[in-house]
Amino acid sequence: MLGTGSGLKNIVRFTVQVLRGRWFMLFAAILLMGSTGGIYIFGIYSKEIKKTMGYDQTTLNLLGFFKDLGSSIGIFSGLIAEVTPNWFVLLVGTSLNFVGYFMVWISISGHISKPNVWQMCLYICIGANSQNFTLTSVMVTSVKNFPENRGTLLGLLKGFTGLSGAVMMQLYLAIYGNDSKSLILFIAWFPAVISLFFVYAIRLIEVVRQSSVERTVIYKYLLISGVLALFIMGITITQNQKNFSHAGYIVTSTVVCILLFIPLAISIKEELVVWNTIKQNVKPPKVITVETPSLVDSIPLPLTTRQLGKEENQKPTVSCFSDVFNLPERGEDYTILQAILSIDMLLLIIVSFCGLGTSLTAIDNLGQIGESLGYPTLTIRTFVSLISIWNYFGRVCVGFVSEILLTKWKFPRTLVMAIILLASCIGHILIAFPLPGSIYCASIMIGFCYGAHITLIYTVISELFGLKHYSTLYNCGVLAMPLGSYVFNVRVAGFLYDREALKQLKVIGLGRDSVKELTCIGKHCYRLCFIILAGTTFIGALSSFILFIRTKKFYQGDIYMKFRLEKTMASTEAENTEMVSPIASNTKCKVSNS
Repeated sequence: MLGTGSGLKNIVRFTVQVLRGRWFMLFAAILLMGSTGGIYIFGIYSKEIKKTMGYDQTTLNLLGFFKDLGSSIGIFSGLIAEVTPNWFVLLVGTSLNFVGYFMVWISISGHISKPNVWQMCLYICIGANSQNFTLTSVMVTSVKNFPENRGTLLGLLKGFTGLSGAVMMQLYLAIYGNDSKSLILFIAWFPAVISLFFVYAIRLIEVVRQSSVERTVIYKYLLISGVLALFIMGITITQNQKNFSHAGYIVTSTVVCILLFIPLAISIKEELVVWNTIKQNVKPPKVITVETPSLVDSIPLPLTTRQLGKEENQKPTVSCFSDVFNLPERGEDYTILQAILSIDMLLLIIVSFCGLGTSLTAIDNLGQIGESLGYPTLTIRTFVSLISIWNYFGRVCVGFVSEILLTKWKFPRTLVMAIILLASCIGHILIAFPLPGSIYCASIMIGFCYGAHITLIYTVISELFGLKHYSTLYNCGVLAMPLGSYVFNVRVAGFLYDREALKQLKVIGLGRDSVKELTCIGKHCYRLCFIILAGTTFIGALSSFILFIRTKKFYQGDIYMKFRLEKTMASTEAENTEMVSPIASNTKCKVSNS
């Protein structure tokens, strides 16, 4: 109930409380993150682009590089978020998403003349870059609203980002059926609609934080998201075994929507608890009128206090470049330049280049990998969906587990990151030397490790460099990812694939001009490529281990003490404001009950 005498007025007030509360903000954040999956299902619609536009594998991988470039260059969204409100950041992202993917759709649908390769690269780069605006707005705001549970929270949010590809696939199949061209149109309008609907829900909310309550609610969200992931994984495997009718796709997508909206019920329940608590604790206020308030104001400040205030006002302005190399303690708020030029950030960039760049290459080429090994189209779609689902599990599980390891046993996240990269090496080796069914294991391992790596990098940056400029710094940490994607996707995977395909054409006596697209069949097509990727990932693991050695002492301390002190000070100030001044209490007061 909404309290005694609740009526339409109370229902309206409670509805406003829900919509303005931080639990509804978290629910909106989950839906927004769940609609950013356009870049994760590139492996499904890339074959349609290759066939329609007549691209070879190198050109297609170049297109994939620009997709990765757009999704990784979030420095612009970070800088814009520093000076503009969240709703503006979300609207910019919405516009870029629709324009970019809509142009890709009308290009392959024949509604306009065939664009040049650079134009297609520009379109997909713009569409993919829109994701950064959504992620920046949602993640930075959520971390600032729940700073003491950031590891688990970032795992939850990034988990929904990883799961978004599989979620969008189910919704697309229910709306359009099995039409790869329409999938690109769906990617254009669906995230835009979600962003417009929740544009004002994502904002900073100042409340007295209760870490234990926050943790409990976030765990509930994690449980629901885990059920959603398991359902999608099960239904994806089932869809691979048999063809579904359109009505069957509608039923499965309806279940997905129900599971997505269960967190809204949790949010309403939490706000109802707050509502009832406020109703029970409210007492008739006492109005205290002090007849001699000037007595308090007339007391002069101590000389030392006045001097300090004067000195603070006269403090000279310091250039932002003067303390670039005068780094604060880890965990304090770094400036943007201090963080970018630090050795810790350099190591994180190397880890991002070696780890995320190689994983993205594997994800983008998974469709062609399955084709080269002779798997049917439905099975290849299963591989892509499995990567998306295990991408989710990697983000959520590592965020949750690393938080427990850190708080209970002071186990550094940087060491967890090194272990994850070593596991990713095994996934690459399974593709380089495939066995029957090993591609399933490889897609699971690579998806899990990629998701885990993303969550760990974002969390480590927030812990080492503070939250003041997090909107910019967390984007700096993955700047090397598109460079890694270009090197390994275009210059390594695309080049080696086309070379093997040309060898096969020569064997059967055909030339390059006699076929529209190059196709390589056999285990050797990606062998050398993934041997190189495995070795590069191992270098990333070594870099992460060096970062672990540098930050070991930091993680052995209490990295969240700062936020607990701030919470204690805020509570103390709140209590002090409720106390009557001792000087005022000695004066004549008139007290009345309202």
